[in-house]
Amino acid sequence: MAKPIVAIVGRPNVGKSTLFNRLIGRRQAIVFGEPGVTRDRHYGESDWTGKEFIVIDTGGYVPDSSDVFEEAIREQVKQSIGEADVAMFVVDGRDGIMPMDEEIAGILRKHAKRVILVVNKIDSEKQDAETGQFYSLGLGDPYPISAVSGRSVGDMLDAVLAEVQEFSGEDEDAYMHLAIIGKPNVGKSSLTNAFLGFDRSIVTDIPGTTRDSVDSVLKYYGKKIILVDTAGLRKKSKVKENIEFFSTLRTLKSIQRCDVALMLMDAVEGVTHQDLDVLGEAIQYKKGVVIALNKWDLVDKEDEELHKFREKIYERLPMHTYIPVISTSAETKQRIYKALETCIEVFEERKKRIETSALNDFLFELLRQTPPPSSPTGKETKFYYATQVKGSPPVLLLFMNETKFIPDTYQRFVEKQIRGKFGFTGVPLTVNFRKRKN
Repeated sequence: MAKPIVAIVGRPNVGKSTLFNRLIGRRQAIVFGEPGVTRDRHYGESDWTGKEFIVIDTGGYVPDSSDVFEEAIREQVKQSIGEADVAMFVVDGRDGIMPMDEEIAGILRKHAKRVILVVNKIDSEKQDAETGQFYSLGLGDPYPISAVSGRSVGDMLDAVLAEVQEFSGEDEDAYMHLAIIGKPNVGKSSLTNAFLGFDRSIVTDIPGTTRDSVDSVLKYYGKKIILVDTAGLRKKSKVKENIEFFSTLRTLKSIQRCDVALMLMDAVEGVTHQDLDVLGEAIQYKKGVVIALNKWDLVDKEDEELHKFREKIYERLPMHTYIPVISTSAETKQRIYKALETCIEVFEERKKRIETSALNDFLFELLRQTPPPSSPTGKETKFYYATQVKGSPPVLLLFMNETKFIPDTYQRFVEKQIRGKFGFTGVPLTVNFRKRKN
């Protein structure tokens, strides 16, 4: 069954992200004592009394501001209301009703399907009476809670779930989780928007705009993809603010939970150490990887330059030449769908399983022609059998009579030969040599 969607909306600094984190049970949204920290919509999963639902945390809504971020946040909140089955309107019980609250309430009365009015920062029963003033917003009964302590959050969730209905849908586990990664300002949000056809993330020319990870569901020729637009990884030496620190951690978590990482590099700037650091994170976590050289519309002599880029990348990643490299432009949409199709192919490769008989037939012949080195005492290193013990990511075990004298170079040779025979394009492949127990 598809999960209902609940959007948390409200003016800045009323505790929306604190409530979001409480509902999903982990620190996923940025919480910091500075209004306007949450910029993009943020998705998480929660459950209450056995019922699962999706929560959207939004940026603080500022109805009349002309600030570039606040204008973009208004559009984000409107999209969230459109997506949500229920809008959870959060106000500050200590401040009382503010003019901005009244404006937001008017928008919700006009556009939201259902609204639950949440009065936050009510820490005791003595303060409950202060919530009566919020009836004037015309949104029904106010629910006093404390997002920090969790007080009365359960009662509020009972009301939320009473408003939602279950909808039929497909299992999200069947979707490919695709993380768009890369250093800051390389075009990750622009590529996401190009895929989706609308401004799903806030895109400006200010580096570091995307702070939170933002998920969307993309439908492409019958396939459904969870698209993760991640915050740009910073060099560790440049992570000075608490906000940037949390964003960097979340980017790593986004890589951990994806199936395939689409790594964007700047085609004009070329391959940098920071690119390789970001790419290394995806490889370390055994994710499928596709490299996209973005901003290719600014590069001349396409075929020649693309070949040079590939050579430079493979020179610096000699053990990872299995990663496909594609030139793209988020601005002109040049080959962006080729990149997406390649990611889908890599996703299928990551799930691939080799029949045990086919794997052993191949390896017996390979190791007969090019056997592993013998031990220093002259004892022959024998191969017994092999099996694939895991997929997504693929792990192969080769059982031998002795393994401590098999050098890394030989292990890499065997891996390369397996790839040549069975594929695994774009997928880190683990090939372990194990000593068979007698």
